[in-house]
Amino acid sequence: MDTERIRKDFPILSRTMSDKPLVYLDNGATTLKPQPVIDAVVNYYTYLGANAHRGDYEMSAQVDAAYEGCRKKVADYLHATSSKEIIFNSGSSEGLNQVALMVCQQLLKPGDVILSDESEHASSILPWMQAAKQKGCKIEYIPLDEEGKITVENFKKAVHENVKVVCLAQVSNVLGFEAPVKEIAKIAHQNDMLVVVDGAQSTPHIDIDIQDLDVDFFVFSAHKMCGPTGVGVLYGKKALLDKLEPIYYGGESNARFNSCGDLILKETPLKYESGTQPIEGVLGLGAAIDYIQAIGKEAIHAYELELKSYFVQKVKELKTIHLYNENAQSGICTFNVFDQGQMIPAQDVASFLNTKGIAVRSGTHCAKMLVDVLKVSGTCRASFYFYNTKEEIDQLVAALQEATLENCINIFF
Repeated sequence: MDTERIRKDFPILSRTMSDKPLVYLDNGATTLKPQPVIDAVVNYYTYLGANAHRGDYEMSAQVDAAYEGCRKKVADYLHATSSKEIIFNSGSSEGLNQVALMVCQQLLKPGDVILSDESEHASSILPWMQAAKQKGCKIEYIPLDEEGKITVENFKKAVHENVKVVCLAQVSNVLGFEAPVKEIAKIAHQNDMLVVVDGAQSTPHIDIDIQDLDVDFFVFSAHKMCGPTGVGVLYGKKALLDKLEPIYYGGESNARFNSCGDLILKETPLKYESGTQPIEGVLGLGAAIDYIQAIGKEAIHAYELELKSYFVQKVKELKTIHLYNENAQSGICTFNVFDQGQMIPAQDVASFLNTKGIAVRSGTHCAKMLVDVLKVSGTCRASFYFYNTKEEIDQLVAALQEATLENCINIFF
């Protein structure tokens, strides 16, 4: 992979942070944007500008073609059967909320069980918790193994006749382990369960074949794969999307209505896109897909694993780093730093790294139940992407060598 050439496509990599060259290692939170994505967004505002599906004039028709072209591009990217299974929204969080509310309100009954796990991001579990309360349903958890992974064996132990939905992340945003989604979906469907998958951390990095996985709903966000913020995708099997009623209503979603309250909705997927869509974001997502596919998912994933292996090898030499997910096959590295046997608070380590121009994430990473499993108050997370380099990892490791408790505290005085 020609990382040097790729890095030239990312204008933000030329900036500094704390008067040091930027080393951006927080890709699990959001990714940087290449020039083609920036250009796609600017082009919409500069040359198109109109609403989709609204105007009877040429410029609006051009927006229609571009917007629906991106829907087809997303469907192909996921290997979906039809672009009618693709709904655009504001991101994974909105998609997961949409599914939880629709399924709980329309398909479940009091006493039904939603199965999740304690490593989930808040956006994956909170919508189900709240929707379940309203319906009188229950949340139960798949036990994690000693590394914090979901296994088929533990999933089987958690299944019983009252479980109607399983909702889980394909890749954990904290530990980076990939769940056996295909195997879980097969067992779930044999037991008449719906399968809802958070693909926010998987879609940017590995090939997604939604038909092979055979899940019922799948979400991801553009901003985690070099696309704009504020736009994402909800995939749903068309039969389910046709059956369900949306939770939002507006100008785009209806075909007609009258003063008596009679309502005829548009067909899937437009019945789920209730107002003016995030058009510039969708076009930016389309450009991000083109950019990623030009590099190749296989090459991206292999390079991320190469970077992770390099980091693991380096930190093992330090003896002060506890790495929680050495065996995870992803670019996510979650760790804590110790000084004379005492763990330095993760936020203090991240703040110290900031003084070196290095951006990592610290805290609970929105997975607030997992800290009880790991038995720590928080962790640091470095997450690599295809524009990162081994030289940047060397800078991270060198900074971690200096991350004593005294040095981390002294930056505040």
